[in-house]
Amino acid sequence: MNFGRLTATAFLLAMSTCSWSTAQAADLKVLASGAAKGVLTELLPAYEKSSGNKVTVIYGPGGALTKRLAGGDAADVMIVGATETDALTAQGKIVPGSGVPIAAITIGLAIKKGAPKPDITTVDAFKRTLLAAKAIGYRDPATGSTSGAHAASVIAKLGLTQELQSRTKLDNSDGEHPELVFQPLVTGETELQFGQITEIVMADGVEVLGPLPAELQKVTLLTASIPTTAKATDAAKTFIAFLAGPAAKERLKAHGFEAPGGRP
Repeated sequence: MNFGRLTATAFLLAMSTCSWSTAQAADLKVLASGAAKGVLTELLPAYEKSSGNKVTVIYGPGGALTKRLAGGDAADVMIVGATETDALTAQGKIVPGSGVPIAAITIGLAIKKGAPKPDITTVDAFKRTLLAAKAIGYRDPATGSTSGAHAASVIAKLGLTQELQSRTKLDNSDGEHPELVFQPLVTGETELQFGQITEIVMADGVEVLGPLPAELQKVTLLTASIPTTAKATDAAKTFIAFLAGPAAKERLKAHGFEAPGGRP
């Protein structure tokens, strides 16, 4: 995995010299997919220092945040998948044309750091590895988790739903702390755990076994957009431009993101 050419310290020093100034400092409320928590935590100090704006981020599963905004919650920036952004735009909840692709996210399997690494490079090998595991885990699809919903669909596609049911541990947390979702791997409650690779990277004590085989993969195009409830529209635009800029892209790579390609 490419962890970028800039160190976090060098990045912050570089960005502190950039100008993202606005006419008046603003308070930005951001709703963001939990998959972006690691990189946003690193990026925000540089943006706040250079812009003078204050950013408050609420993290959660993309599906849950979509329901939240659709239900009337207010925010200045929304960071979720392109499909969810499109749905919200159609509902009149996102300013048309404001969506900017930030990065692509893939789904993989996590293991405890240092654990044996079974083969998951092909569909057949992936299936054998799931069948051999004493326990697997993923986010409960009912939480609105993208990775959880996809994990359940992959297991069903492989015809393993019933066979793995008794060996499956579902995570029902609110998704605000995605780095804690993988603790069952550390404690030994699970051997394998589905998750977005960007979430696996930020978790302690675990590592990425690998991405799902291409035939089973789901790519999410993380998109930043402006809700129609935004109060600080100008500041929201500068924040989105900052996230789409070249220096931020280096840190996105370091956190397991891929360059945005075709739409999911």
